[in-house]
Amino acid sequence: MPCLGDIQSCCALTAQCTGHAQLQRAPVNEIVRLEMVAVTEHYAKHLAPIYLWMVGGIEIALRSGKADLATLIPGSGLAIDLGAGFGMHSIPLAQAGYQVISIDQSRLLLSALQDHSRTLPIRTIEANLLDLRTLVPEQADLIICMGDTLTHLETFEQVKVLFESVAESLSENGRFVATFRDYSTAAVGESRFIPVRSDPNRIMTCFLEEEPRHINVHDIVHELHKEQWQMRISSYRKLRIAPSAVEEMLRSLKMNVQVEEGPRGMIRIEANA
Repeated sequence: MPCLGDIQSCCALTAQCTGHAQLQRAPVNEIVRLEMVAVTEHYAKHLAPIYLWMVGGIEIALRSGKADLATLIPGSGLAIDLGAGFGMHSIPLAQAGYQVISIDQSRLLLSALQDHSRTLPIRTIEANLLDLRTLVPEQADLIICMGDTLTHLETFEQVKVLFESVAESLSENGRFVATFRDYSTAAVGESRFIPVRSDPNRIMTCFLEEEPRHINVHDIVHELHKEQWQMRISSYRKLRIAPSAVEEMLRSLKMNVQVEEGPRGMIRIEANA
């Protein structure tokens, strides 16, 4: 499932929020709240329909995605994008010379990817990225897992399973590149409240809540309908995984690993056999 490095990254891609004052002018007459749900349901019912709005539109997202891949493009061969979403990284990879396989569990986001990449060499697969070896039996020259996709996995064991599949899927000189946000130190105080984006008709805010092994993410969306504000809230969990743990897992698979600061406040990992 796509994520730009949690909601904070969406803020970095969009213009300064302008709509918060609107909320004070009209009453909230409807509140729709979902209980804590799986990440797939959270995206399907809450985030996917507004995801391109969250990031400021497809053009802004693709420019940012291309910048994220600066050390990898141009290139050639097979690239696999895990948690591809609407194609923020898949499309720049295909434009730069790769044959791309894009895997995600959101049908709506993959449909958006297809709409914006009709002439490009991209094949989309709607499936769980943990099934990588079954989905793509051939060897890949590049595998990416960008945004905050890693933290959408439920357990450390699932992260290990994914890394094992990645190691088996890479060609002899293949590279694995991932980004993720370090939640090992939890946000406190006001930093738990994150304004995502707003305009005169929609306002999105995120609230973070700490658990021992997870962060509970509460995405709050206000939308103006017929001069009345409607509030929708949906919540899901992200895995708290430290960069050192990711590095250790990859090194245990006999991979060379480089850890560095990534885009939009995330951690960037690059590994190869």
